[in-house]
Order: sequence, then structure tokens, then C-alpha cells
Amino acid sequence: MPPPGLRCPGCGSSNIIDDDLHCQTQLVCVDCGAVVSEGTLVNDVVGGADVSYSQTTAVARKPCPNLLYGIQRVRAICRSLRVNHEIETLSQTNFTQAYQHEHFINVSLQRKEVLGGCCVLVSCRLLNWPITMGTISCLLDADPMVVGAIYKEMVQTLNITAPTISITDVMEAHSQEYKISPLDAPEELSADPRQLNKRAVALVELAADTWIVTGRQPVPIMMSAIYLAWQSLKPTKQRLKLTLEKFCKIAKVNKHKVAMKRVAEMKEVLCKLGKELPWIREDVTPENVVRHVEDILQHRFALLRRAMRTHEETRLEEGRTSGEDSLNEKSAPSEIPEIQNSSSAERCEIRTDVSEQPGDGDDNPYTVPEPHGSLQGDQEPNWGKRALFAPPCVVHPKKRKAPHPESKEVTGDEEICDIEIDSYIRTPREVREFTLVQQMLSEKEDANVSH
Repeated sequence: MPPPGLRCPGCGSSNIIDDDLHCQTQLVCVDCGAVVSEGTLVNDVVGGADVSYSQTTAVARKPCPNLLYGIQRVRAICRSLRVNHEIETLSQTNFTQAYQHEHFINVSLQRKEVLGGCCVLVSCRLLNWPITMGTISCLLDADPMVVGAIYKEMVQTLNITAPTISITDVMEAHSQEYKISPLDAPEELSADPRQLNKRAVALVELAADTWIVTGRQPVPIMMSAIYLAWQSLKPTKQRLKLTLEKFCKIAKVNKHKVAMKRVAEMKEVLCKLGKELPWIREDVTPENVVRHVEDILQHRFALLRRAMRTHEETRLEEGRTSGEDSLNEKSAPSEIPEIQNSSSAERCEIRTDVSEQPGDGDDNPYTVPEPHGSLQGDQEPNWGKRALFAPPCVVHPKKRKAPHPESKEVTGDEEICDIEIDSYIRTPREVREFTLVQQMLSEKEDANVSH
């Protein structure tokens, strides 16, 4: 506002206004256009008003290029998995929130790419779309350990409660990756996807009941289950001759390294149950057990109970036989009459001598051996070899390394124990020899000095 009473020096008009056209405010006469007074920077308020960056520029702020690339990767992963639009939208939202968080804003581009796959994984689990972490690792070509660590950190950072899924929940999604449907494979090698999935799920449930799934990665177990299910649906000679590697080439999937071991373990379990089928006259071996998979899975609960009962009866029978044999071998018939004819004092001396001998109670012919299956026998560390079905960590325990004793520095001030002190004391002969050697050395030194 111009001060009151101010007039234009050129025309004398009082119609003066503030002109804000330029960076400095000026008082201009409206009638003649003359500049009455020109503002200066000294009269402006120091510092001015706070203005945001977006208000000072005409262009809106653009998102980060890496964020846009990450969102594109999330969309590509969702379309590769053929998820619905709701999962795709939730995955993009989770990725945007996680990307802008302080825990992931300064990480490498590789970890940000893995973060996108983890957002897809947690979105699928939240919306009940079963998928494995191994599938995400395969799509990202990343280490499963790295994917698991980033997934755990992301869930804790965003405070997401993701539901846990079992291996049978992801079997249907995993079986769709195998291109062995009638449209993809010839008739003699094709299989109905529904029947294949049903048979594979039953094999996985049997593997879970017999401790094969415990502590194992799910992808090799599912691959071995699908392979055995595919063979058992049409157990022809052509299918039985095909190895797991050739099956994976036909199904257009990558073979897992550990899958062949899981196939052998499942066949071993199937053989144990197949032997309990009463209508099978031939020996059940890993080569012909695939033909009986349908009958085994149909009656697996009854076969499991029968196999456990047979195994326990066999153990008890072996325990009784071994106990009788040990008694017959350890009791000498020639010594028994002598002990019976001896006096009571001599018998006590014999028992005392026997009890003082080192060894277990089984080595003593005058002690009654413990029955098989006692508490001491059940507490053996490797009890899995005696059980019909046991966890893998018990059947094949890892050898523990013995702790190496810490090397102590020898300073010479250590105490000498009474057992070793005799080795440090010289005998009179050693003293005389030591004195003689000292004299000989001193004479040689004197001779060298004189020369």
C-alpha cells in the first residue's frame, strides 16, 4: 500500500498503486505511468517466506527410475505366475511401501529386485494363492537363502502377518509347471493333470507320515512325488524305464539335484508298506513297487499300522533269540558243577572277582541280561536305525567335530606335577656325564682362543 498523501511528481495525481510485475515492488502512477518510488532489497523482510520446492517449479516431481523399474518387474512376475489383478495391485502397493522405507532405500539394486519378488510372494499368501519361495527364487535367478532373509526382513518392516502354507497346498500350483498334459505330450507319456495332482498329493501325505518331509526343502519332494505319480498312473515298460532326468526333459522343467534321493526314500517306504499287502505273492522291490502304488495309497493307514506291528514283533523275537543265545554261550557247563560243589565262601569270592572285572553286565556270565527294549536301549543316540520310520536327522546323524583343546603359551613358569617331576631330576650318572661334557667343551674353547 502507498503511504497516504503521496502524489506523482510528474502529473500530481494521487492514483498510485503497487506494481508486483517484477521481483521488486514499485509504486507506479496510473495516470501517466511514471515510477514514483522504486523498492530496494534493503526494505524487504530478511529471509522471506518459506516456499516448498514443488511450488517454485512448474513441473511435478517425478518418481525414482529404479522404483518404476521395480514396479515393472513386479508386474512381469505376476503375469508369469498368472495371478489375478487383485494380487498384482497388492504386490505393487507393498513394493512401493517397502522401497520407500529406510531399511530398503539405500540397498543395492539386486536386493531391490529380490524385494519385488518377496512382495509378490507375501501378496499371494495373503490372498490364498499358494506359491513356494523356490518358485520366486527360480524366477529371479537368486539364492534362496538371500530371498528368505529379505522376505523375513520385509515382513517385519511392514508389520505383515503372512499365513504359513503346507506342501500339499502348493502341489496343484507346482504340478501345473510340468508340461505333460494330453495337449503337450504324446498319449503314451501324457497324464491327466487332476489325477496326477491327486496321486502326488497322496504320496506327499504318505511322505509326511513317515518323516520324509521333516526338515526338507519342498521342491525336491514335490518333484519326486509327481515323478512317481506319473509312473504309477500308467506303469508301462516305457514309463518305468524313463529316469527322472528324462522325465524332467519331457515335462520341460529343471531337475533338482536332491530329487533323486527323495525318490529312493519314497520307494523305500512304499516297499515297507507293499510287503504288508496280503494278495501280493512276489517280493516287493524298488523296481516293481511302482505297480502297487495305487493299492498302497488306498490302504496306507491300515498298512502303516500293520507294518509297525510287524516291526515290533520282529524286534521282540530277535531280542528273545539273542538273549537265549547269549545265555547259552556264556554259561560254561563244565564250570557249573564245580561252583555248585564248592563252599559258600568260595562262591562269594568268585562273585566278588567277577563283579570287579571291567566291562558291561552282558560280559558277566553270572548276571542276567536285560530284556530287549529296556530303558537303557531306548535312550541310545542312534535309535533311528532300530525304528521303522524315523526323522532323517536321526537315521543319518551328522558327525560332530570334537572340540580342539586351546593351545596355551608355554612361559616356563608352569607348575610341574608330581608324576612328571621324576623326569626332570638327573641321576648321579647323568650328573657325571653332564659335567664331563661341560669340561670337554670348555677345553675346546680354550684351545681355540690360544690358537
